[in-house]
Order: sequence, then C-alpha cells, then structure tokens
Amino acid sequence: MTDTEDSAESARQAPPPSEGGNEDGSAKTKKHSALREAAILVVIALVLYYVMLTFIARPYLIPSESMEPTLHGCPGCVGDRIMVEKLSYRFTEPGPGDVVVFKGPPSWNVGYKSIRSDNTAIRWVQDALSVIGFVPPDQNDLVKRIIAVGGQTVQCRAETGLTVDGKPLHEPYLDPETMNADPAIYPCLGNEFGPVTVPDERLWVMGDNRTHSADSRAHCTSTPEDAQEGLICTGDPMNGTIPVENVIGKAQFIAWPPSRWGGVNSVNPQQGG
Repeated sequence: MTDTEDSAESARQAPPPSEGGNEDGSAKTKKHSALREAAILVVIALVLYYVMLTFIARPYLIPSESMEPTLHGCPGCVGDRIMVEKLSYRFTEPGPGDVVVFKGPPSWNVGYKSIRSDNTAIRWVQDALSVIGFVPPDQNDLVKRIIAVGGQTVQCRAETGLTVDGKPLHEPYLDPETMNADPAIYPCLGNEFGPVTVPDERLWVMGDNRTHSADSRAHCTSTPEDAQEGLICTGDPMNGTIPVENVIGKAQFIAWPPSRWGGVNSVNPQQGG
C-alpha cells in the first residue's frame, strides 16, 4: 500500500470532528454578545438619566418642615420626595405662587454644615443616593414659595397682613393648625416687616409653615431705627431676596410616599384675594 493510499485510508477511518466544540463556542459567543448588549443598555440608561437630571427633572428629598402642609418633612424623619422640573423656566420666568427649589445665596449659607459622613465610603453612598432623592443634596438647596418678583413691594403689618404692592394676598395653603397660629389673629405670623421692594431678577420667597421657616424675612437687614421698633427687613433687600438664576426648578409633584402622590399646589397668592 502506498503512502497516498495510507493517508486516504486514515482519513476514512478518522472520527468526525466533535459537534460539542462548536456548540460550546456558539454558547460562549452568545453569552459575550448578551453581556455586551447589557453593558450598552446600562450605559445608555445612565446617559439618559444624567440628561434627565441635568435638563429635565430631578428628585429631591424635603428635609425640613418649613413647607408643611404642602410638603412634608422634618429633621430626622422621612420627608416627601418631590420631582423638580427644570424645563419650564427655560421658556418662562418664575412667578408668584410657584414652589421652587433654589441654591441658597452666600448670605443664606452662613452656618451651613455638610450633612455628609466623614467616612469616604459612606459619603460616596450618600452622594449616590442623593441623585435619586433618597438623601438630601450636600449643599444648601432650599424649597420655598415665591411671594413677590422683581419690581414688586412686599410688606406685612398687623392692620393689613401680608401685602404685595399694597394688595392683601390670598393664601389657601396656610394651615393654622400646622403653624400653631391663626393668620386672622396674627396676620404677620411673626414680626412685621418691610416694605421691601424686590430688585429686578430677584425673588422674595417664604415657607408655607410661616412660624417655622427661615425664609426671606430671616435674611433681611434693617435700619437701626426700625430694628429698635421691632420692624425687620427695611434695609438692603439683597440679603433677603434670591437671584432668579439660583432657581433650580419648579416642584411639580410628590413622588413618594405613595400615600401623598399628587401635584404641588402653585396657586398665585396675588390673585383671588
């Protein structure tokens, strides 16, 4: 038998290649493809979420009680998580009655302390949770209601109550039980103040829980003479008002807890009085 015939005979007797090897390779290829697709989907989801947080809306946790009963929150407890929408103010200006989240101006940040842990790992987790509204941001972001805008004059007197440009306001969102004070008896729900003429491109903001809110009233300056008479906010209005550019967005609805799902009341107090 020749070498050529030996080779042909060996080829006829050799077993066919195992099909299992092809199956294993195919399975590995499919597995890698699925992992790659999953990774791509995760990246796309993260990019879309970042775009939403930056340009469209962002969840915020309400840590204080200054906006009760409209928004629930208190130190050391679980407060409302609201969706703050950012698109509206790209086309319109913030207006009276809007409930807004804003960055506290420098004069409002005095004494502010970081709420983050000193532990790096815990701090990273806190920062991550703040993005989805489970932990407040580590900055002096505040939520209040706009009472007056640039060019308007706001003040409060026992005889007239809270007024803007001399006209009394209609504020159905105030709750005497929450504030432990009745506006009919204590119209200013605190000290008398003003008049303050709000500078252009700035806002006068107040909390709905007037007796428990460090708002524009708490950051105003007063002339020495008025301060002696117990009248506040008659001096430089810049400290008490906030820049329009500091507004992050408008609180549109309560996302959590489910028992409080619903829109955020943005009734204009300058109308209907």
